[in-house]
Amino acid sequence: MLVPSETSTESFDVVLIGAGIMSATLGTMINQLEPTWSIGLFENLDKAGLESSSPWNNAGTGHSALCELNYTAAAADGSVDPAKAIGINEQFQMSRQFFSWAVDNKRVADNSFINPLPHMSFVIGDDHSKYLQTRYEALKPNTLFEELEITNDLDTINEWTPLVAQGRDASQKVAASRVTSGTDVDFGRLTSDLTNSLSAAGASVNYGHKVQNLKRSGAGWELTVKDKASGSVKNVKAKFVFVGAGGGALPLLQKSGIEEIKGFGGFPVSGQFLRCTDETIVNQHNAKVYGQASVGAPPMSVPHLDTRFVDGKRSLMFGPYAGFSMNFLKSTGQLDLPLSLRPHNLIPMLAVGKDNLDLTTYLIKEVLKSRAKKDEALTEYFPGADGSQWELITAGQRVQVIKKDAKKGGVLQFGTEVITSSDGSISGLLGASPGASTATPIMVGLLSRCFPKQFAGWESKLKDMIPSYGQKLNENPALYAEVKAATDKTLGLA
Repeated sequence: MLVPSETSTESFDVVLIGAGIMSATLGTMINQLEPTWSIGLFENLDKAGLESSSPWNNAGTGHSALCELNYTAAAADGSVDPAKAIGINEQFQMSRQFFSWAVDNKRVADNSFINPLPHMSFVIGDDHSKYLQTRYEALKPNTLFEELEITNDLDTINEWTPLVAQGRDASQKVAASRVTSGTDVDFGRLTSDLTNSLSAAGASVNYGHKVQNLKRSGAGWELTVKDKASGSVKNVKAKFVFVGAGGGALPLLQKSGIEEIKGFGGFPVSGQFLRCTDETIVNQHNAKVYGQASVGAPPMSVPHLDTRFVDGKRSLMFGPYAGFSMNFLKSTGQLDLPLSLRPHNLIPMLAVGKDNLDLTTYLIKEVLKSRAKKDEALTEYFPGADGSQWELITAGQRVQVIKKDAKKGGVLQFGTEVITSSDGSISGLLGASPGASTATPIMVGLLSRCFPKQFAGWESKLKDMIPSYGQKLNENPALYAEVKAATDKTLGLA
């Protein structure tokens, strides 16, 4: 008969749940802003960045709206509002500056986690070509998109990205836009490096530790944490808790009992990619090429043919092919969705199901799509593709946010949502795209909400990490040029 291990107690100023890019970013910032604060990090898996931050589980685009067409959807009259794209790009510029600071301050091993890579949009057909031209005209006058170029000439597209052009019917109407100064980011490598440096700076980093429960304890929180290797359980006290557990954030925030999580639910969407590592093919493509999403498809399912750099090796990925699975993380089980149901989120969940039948239909079709059909979709972007040279891999789980709505009962949103208690003692992140690419501004916003008394005193240090902090680069061409040149140099992107 096993005798339960004796329960121990630890205390920290800050506890981070999950070792993804969000926790790594927040922990690094807090350590820089308040070096004397104690930090504890607890990760269920054996390493950092294995779920949504893993390079094979996310697009790694460095989302800056240069090529992702879902950020510039056409209005009913055909017009394109550039505001959302500008906002996304502004956020990624903050992330770039934080990356640069991390390199300069030895918070990461080197700058190999980021590589220069052109970002392209590619569309087929008259209507889509007209849309791309409208998008170009809306974005081009803006400082952050001044490098944007466009063409409907197949020979030019062949110069930009041969695999997309070669073998294509010359009579087919196509168009493409491009920004050559895009990037590819290995968020798994970045997350691992930041977490390692956090540990070296004195944080208690615990892998293989599952947070089973959390409850209020005075002005702070008490967590029940299980060491999966030994089976022992310990109590962990914290003044502040951040739940950066990806799809696992919703159940933990529900266990916290905070009012702010009521009415929220999650809709999990899984995905698959085709991956090619054949150098004779990989070396012919040097770009991220994004297309138009299918009708009813979620933004994370926008098709793209991407060059990827993972652990220094180059490969190609195409996809994603969306699917439905009830688990919230790759490492958890099918009971995640039903166990997340609560009386307060049941109506929003049902309302979203009723109002998103096109999404349901799309996911069913994706689940039933054969490998031959997947290969066929690949040839729309790479006409000469040979499916036998591509392997099918399973990508990460994305849990889209469902929230209550006064008019509709509930709405499904495809961005990220930061949930913070009224006293600022606990906060967590729900949602997906653009996610990792905008971790820096998301965490700065979280700090301002959760630590209002300290925040004003932190601003000078924040400006050390993010020189443009508090300013809009799109409205300040000179500052943008200065910041871009500096980060290009440090990150090896020039």
